[in-house]
Amino acid sequence: MQGICLLGATGSIGQSTLDIIAQHPEKFTLISASAHQSVDKMVDICRRFQPQRVVMGSQSARDSVAQQCQGLNISFEWGGAALDSIASDSAVDQVMAAIMGFAGLKPTLAGIRSGKRILLANKESLVTAGQLFMDEVARHKVTLLPIDSEHNAIYQSLPQTPQGAHQQDVSKIILTASGGPFRDWSLEDMASVTPAQACKHPNWSMGQKISIDSATLMNKGLELIEACWLFGVTPNDVDVVVHPESIIHSMVSYRDGSVIAQMGNPDMKIPIAYGMSWPNRIETSVPPLNLIDVARLNFESPDITRFPNLKLAADAWFMGGTAMAVLNAANEVAVASFLKGRIGFLGIAKLNERVLTSTSIGRVDTLDDVFDADRQARLLASELISHGHFS
Repeated sequence: MQGICLLGATGSIGQSTLDIIAQHPEKFTLISASAHQSVDKMVDICRRFQPQRVVMGSQSARDSVAQQCQGLNISFEWGGAALDSIASDSAVDQVMAAIMGFAGLKPTLAGIRSGKRILLANKESLVTAGQLFMDEVARHKVTLLPIDSEHNAIYQSLPQTPQGAHQQDVSKIILTASGGPFRDWSLEDMASVTPAQACKHPNWSMGQKISIDSATLMNKGLELIEACWLFGVTPNDVDVVVHPESIIHSMVSYRDGSVIAQMGNPDMKIPIAYGMSWPNRIETSVPPLNLIDVARLNFESPDITRFPNLKLAADAWFMGGTAMAVLNAANEVAVASFLKGRIGFLGIAKLNERVLTSTSIGRVDTLDDVFDADRQARLLASELISHGHFS
């Protein structure tokens, strides 16, 4: 029986994780769960799974959940210190790191330092503090399994040894992208995109932030950086290929000319179940892929003129140091501002570029360096938005 700490229980990854737990109660038990402000969803989780500990993002949210769950033997907590605590709890075997954004970094590190298996669905942890993050993984000898469908596919497509994946025979990593809802749109048409349109992904059911990132291709840019840290490569070793059907989740090209791909219906329960059960496989509720029904798979190169965020991510990687934390912070502010109607859709990439090129990039020797860069980038992004140049 594996005890699960679910960071970000009310998001799409969290909900799919709960589905796997419910499907395999003999293998997994929910020890703890966190959410930011989604009180109703957390109350439902408490009643269905009765975890030992629940952490909310504010005291008022904690109090509201606790009031509605009176009589259940659950400890209700709130705040960052409590997140770190549940991720390092001795009763926990696996930490599903599914808190979106920079906020997921510290509790994920707490889980690593406590020797837990880390199921990483929070790409921002690697984007902002990649070297520090991977150093901690190595130091504490933890198993790190990527949950993003693309990185999970790459992991499955790499040769495996008792020590994990090795890649001396790999020539390229091929990272697939759906292209998002505006793959065929002109820049003129994208100028008037609304948040509702941008959140409507053609293949995946996701939260607002990741849906917007998918629409701007920033999500693929963050995944490019994540792949570099996970698999020890640079952006020059990764080809991004737009694959609208999202059936092939990513591929690995080998020196002998072979290309190995992982395929499946677009459902996050597949990579989640793989991570939770690794090195074994377990059943999910996802129907098997029917290639006759799919019939055709299409591929094309990404257009970085219309979607410059992808190039910005590669640029940030090569700049090194705090550049990736700066870009991530700018993008989080930009997406939040777009959702509030303060900037236009095309303004997201423009703001990201402006902040990245206007910020002094420093070394990352400690976690404080990352937090300082994040804070400064957010301040600059907010200041630039207030001047009204990105509508």
